[in-house]
Amino acid sequence: MSADDFEVWFEKGVTDGLPVVPPTRERVERMLAGARRRPDELVGEMPPNYGRLTVEKAAINAVMAGCRSEYLPVLLAAAECACDPAFNLHGMSASTHFSAPLIIVNGPVRARIGLNCGFGVFGPGYRANATIGRALRLLMINIGGARPGETSMSTFGHPGRYTYCIGEHEEASPWPPYHASRGFAAGTSAVTLFAGEAPHGISDHASRTARALAGSLGWSMVGLWNSKHFPLYSHTMLIVGPEHARTFADDRWTREQLARHLYRPCARPTHRSCPTRSTARARICVTARRRRRPAR
Repeated sequence: MSADDFEVWFEKGVTDGLPVVPPTRERVERMLAGARRRPDELVGEMPPNYGRLTVEKAAINAVMAGCRSEYLPVLLAAAECACDPAFNLHGMSASTHFSAPLIIVNGPVRARIGLNCGFGVFGPGYRANATIGRALRLLMINIGGARPGETSMSTFGHPGRYTYCIGEHEEASPWPPYHASRGFAAGTSAVTLFAGEAPHGISDHASRTARALAGSLGWSMVGLWNSKHFPLYSHTMLIVGPEHARTFADDRWTREQLARHLYRPCARPTHRSCPTRSTARARICVTARRRRRPAR
């Protein structure tokens, strides 16, 4: 294989800025064998350009990303989530904001495909994590048309726009797996898609009780998005490490208890959430006026 075999894909504009594996017919057929679905089956219409995504097109991009055939079902599940209007991939792709689809995998499929759920889960070193997340990004570029500076208008972006795929370390968790809290059976495999910014690390080696740790985590999350959207803006995902999980387990805290207590240490007067008191008053008045509008 010559260097030109790689350069042609850059010239076509179908890469994420890194070299891709040429999707030969043989490679695509081997990839399709991992899904047991018809190649022409429609997975969905992918925003922002609403390109028609079929199983075969997903397989082609999976090859380009470096996936193994057993990864394809996970990629297809993530792609189905991305095409669901409820996820709002159009808004995420075209916005000036800097979020990216975070793929979270649960269930037995994690072990089958060698997905990293432990040390360095957001980092390099594991083919499944690296290539599944990358394949979804290639689908967004090549099928959805989310090319930077054209339809993908994020001002800064973030490294997760190359690849953003993790597994939950269910075996180290004191709680039922995350997908069980969303209505799935604990023993099944499932994929969750979350529009996430880059990870914001919280380092606390001092808290020794669940209550103290929850307070520390909650206060650390105040700065997400910006301080005017206080205490938390929209959906926020907290990923708890094994050491902190043991602290909550020792005090027998549930996931629901932690979620409730994250807000308690953040309570403060509204005007302190904004640069000035006048800003706070204006914000409250606008909200009040909107609420007084008659229903139509």
